[in-house]
Amino acid sequence: MFGLAPQKGGDGLYSWSFPMGNAKLAGIAAADIGKTAYGIFKAGQPYLGKTVGIVSENLTINEMGDKLSKGLGIGPIQYHVVEPDVYRRFGFPGADEMGNMFQVYRDFEKEILGARSVDTTRALNPQLQRFDEWLAKNKNRIPV
Repeated sequence: MFGLAPQKGGDGLYSWSFPMGNAKLAGIAAADIGKTAYGIFKAGQPYLGKTVGIVSENLTINEMGDKLSKGLGIGPIQYHVVEPDVYRRFGFPGADEMGNMFQVYRDFEKEILGARSVDTTRALNPQLQRFDEWLAKNKNRIPV
């Protein structure tokens, strides 16, 4: 999970830390990326030479935490906001890259979210999953 899953503390409460502030993260299930790419290939001509920004749902870390909390039945997940430099020093494999990615999402939220369309993604992949649907199918894979 690259250090992304909520961690249970000694007090029995769950928390996680990200350098996102209140910015939204563009999310999409890995399986939906492939299905949407297939939709682009199937559509053909209208997408030749075009960049297609895909997304299923844009959520804040608090919104994801609320959904995870309910979906996993683990109670509230406390979100600790940290700076990207702090996150990059967390020491798990990929912390540098993840810190960079989250910083870009935080600092350029408007541009990133504006370059992706839920409507276009759903038109290309009618089975597109929202976060809650993905969670219901994958909750047993999340280490809590």
